[in-house]
Amino acid sequence: MTVLELLILLHLLLLTYWLGADLGVFYSSRYVLKTELGTQARMTSLKIMVWLDMAPRICLVLFLPSGVSLMAASAYGEQFRWWPLAAIWVFSLGWLGLVLADHHYTGTPTGARIKNLDLLVRFGVMAGVIGAGLYTLLVDEPFGVTTNPRWLGAKVALYGCAIACGVLIRFRLKPFGPALGQLATTGSTPEVERDLQRSIKGSVPFVLGIWVLVIVIAALGVIKPGANV
Repeated sequence: MTVLELLILLHLLLLTYWLGADLGVFYSSRYVLKTELGTQARMTSLKIMVWLDMAPRICLVLFLPSGVSLMAASAYGEQFRWWPLAAIWVFSLGWLGLVLADHHYTGTPTGARIKNLDLLVRFGVMAGVIGAGLYTLLVDEPFGVTTNPRWLGAKVALYGCAIACGVLIRFRLKPFGPALGQLATTGSTPEVERDLQRSIKGSVPFVLGIWVLVIVIAALGVIKPGANV
């Protein structure tokens, strides 16, 4: 296999695990909400949900360096230099470290600080990729590229929108953790069930938004509308 073919395979695997695991997270969250189940069964469903959720979180981060590497190795990257690619990989691996540390230290003061830092990184990535995507869409020959890469600009901008949906899910799920803590210690109450239901159901539109965005991103990568290579 060529380097380009390996990068295409990596990109496809990240896409597959992102969507596939996200479906598993969504399905297992239904069982966390089932009041007819015992507390232990619901907490076990939560453990499954949290474990599955690591796959889309990891794939979202690696989608950035994977996509840039794919661009650099293709006909679109003839003018792409090695050092920006290396910098993006170093940055992305650092971001991935934050994601893994956030999972490991969840529920601790250290975990709270890591989560806030990860959030700042996501805002920075969102601004960068959406800005670069819009620039590519609006300029005649963005970054000196003459092959009409507007499809690529749209793909990059939509990736930023997917990150934004993830951030909004995080905000919607803020009451979820404290409610689960009460469920585990004091048992079910109407207030606990209300907070759990509102958190999960409030995040559903943004979950569906991510699924639609990822599918559109994949379609743009396959069709490459308007490309001239």
